[in-house]
Amino acid sequence: MIALASHVPGTPAAEIAVDADLARRLLAAQHPDLADQPIAFLASGWDNAIFRLGSDLLLRLPRREVGARLIAHEQRWLPGLKAHLPLAIPAPVRIGVADDAFPWPWSIVPWIEGETADLAWPDDDQGEVLAAFFRALHVPAPAEAPRNPFRGVPLVQRAQVFADRDRSLSGRTDRVTEGVRAIWADALAAPDDAAPTWIQGDPHPRNVLVRDGRLSAVIDWGDMAQGDRASDLAAVWMLLAEAPARARAMAALPEVSIATWRRARGWAALYGLMLLDAGLADDPRMEDIGTKILERLEDGP
Repeated sequence: MIALASHVPGTPAAEIAVDADLARRLLAAQHPDLADQPIAFLASGWDNAIFRLGSDLLLRLPRREVGARLIAHEQRWLPGLKAHLPLAIPAPVRIGVADDAFPWPWSIVPWIEGETADLAWPDDDQGEVLAAFFRALHVPAPAEAPRNPFRGVPLVQRAQVFADRDRSLSGRTDRVTEGVRAIWADALAAPDDAAPTWIQGDPHPRNVLVRDGRLSAVIDWGDMAQGDRASDLAAVWMLLAEAPARARAMAALPEVSIATWRRARGWAALYGLMLLDAGLADDPRMEDIGTKILERLEDGP
């Protein structure tokens, strides 16, 4: 668990500077047939730097050691999951390995059209689409599938993080209400009644693509694991703006228990606090996402 004294909000610093020159050197050494393609920086997340490569590929280069471990999970497991899912996912098409220029594995993945969901929220009819995606994903995983110490675990293991973020946000925002805290407390009291399944692990709006109002892809699978699907089902409040759309998504998953939905609300509350805390430090987009999640939780269902 993370103690408040060690909690520093905001985007973690890169452990290695990753730029287009490094990307081109890696391509020249390992995939020379792609080395003359245009390279354009797109984004830098907590774990990876992303570059567009030509017109139909992306480069994912870790900026931290933890990101390298997560990329290894994507390289091993996404190709097998791809055929079973109704939305696109960025299964690697080429693999990069550690060498003298770069100490970690890296990936070349397909370019997928769409905008992240926080910039282009999905239409209200996408609740059933989201439900169908999770029904396809939430199946038993092989015994050797990764486990994630932060996602898909019993919520009690994240209680200290919720408390830390709550204290961190005190005095900086009024978005963490008694209603949100009550949702968290109810989630903690819900029984763990579901067997582990595959989970995406991080289905917040910047990891979901939307095209023409429709969900088109789920990206960034570094946190994928076997665990409690409630942590994924929190996406109902992260992605769907209106209460009727959220209700339709829930109704489209009748196999999900009431207890699991209670835990999912708790995961949504935790995501909301974490994203709001990080966003207030240095990322207005994350601040907006966190705020919307907490508002939707109180709006229901």
